Amino acid sequence: MTLIEPLGFEAALTRAQSLMQQAPFDYFEAGKSLPEAELLYAMVYALDGGKALRAFLVIESARLHGQGLEAGTRAGLAVECIHAYSLIHDDLPCMDDDDLRRGKPTVHKKWNEHTAVLAGDALQAKGFELLASEDMPNALPLLRGLAEASGHGGMVGGQMMDIAAETSEMPLTLAEIKAVQNGKTGALIRWSATAGAVMAGADCAGLETYGDRLGLAFQIADDILDVEGDAAETGKAVGKDEEAGKATFVSLLGLDAAKRQAASLVEEACEALSVYKDNADCLREAARFVISRRK
Repeated sequence: MTLIEPLGFEAALTRAQSLMQQAPFDYFEAGKSLPEAELLYAMVYALDGGKALRAFLVIESARLHGQGLEAGTRAGLAVECIHAYSLIHDDLPCMDDDDLRRGKPTVHKKWNEHTAVLAGDALQAKGFELLASEDMPNALPLLRGLAEASGHGGMVGGQMMDIAAETSEMPLTLAEIKAVQNGKTGALIRWSATAGAVMAGADCAGLETYGDRLGLAFQIADDILDVEGDAAETGKAVGKDEEAGKATFVSLLGLDAAKRQAASLVEEACEALSVYKDNADCLREAARFVISRRK
């Protein structure tokens, strides 16, 4: 077993990004004939260019609990597959109807709608397949946790509430926005932050609190970027929330208060890692990065 080397945040994030660029070629089937190959191209395309933040969290939590690099990489790719599938589907005309993702055309624009739907479906299945391995420590709890984080009680449920809110006569309250984002964005981040502890059969409480606060801070930062960001930097359209009259953390709290809320959440996330002492400094840096990023 290859142990995961401790690194500073920027180096650790770069490592996760490099691993996620290579991993699809290691774990996806190769040598397929068309049209299967076209589906694989679309899957890899959807994975390419992301921050790999969720994979980074998986690998770092695995490092904290003495888990191997291969297991961390497989689990990291699993959650990145689930995340990428959700983005493909979110971008479809029947959902958010976006033309740009990660600085390039969305999958349905690059190919077509049916390829986008099927690539998303295939990525979702691949995510669970990657965890269903005899070599994966505590595979069943990992699988169950990812299914719960991805499904009606997590990401998909949060997306459904978000879409319903767009046609509601009453804008969401702050508590309702938190509930939406705890599912839509936060569930996969919480799973990623706790994955290493689950692999080791260890107590997840500190990492779960960390992931919870980090997920909420991440979404507030996204709302801020929708106001202050530039499409060339963010790699996606900005200003859509305000144009649609959508209730967000910024619209309800105001820009300055939203920034203060995000900073407070980051401090709570960092405090939750006290049990790991200095060994979790990389995760603390990650939390601060989440609210300072420009994309």
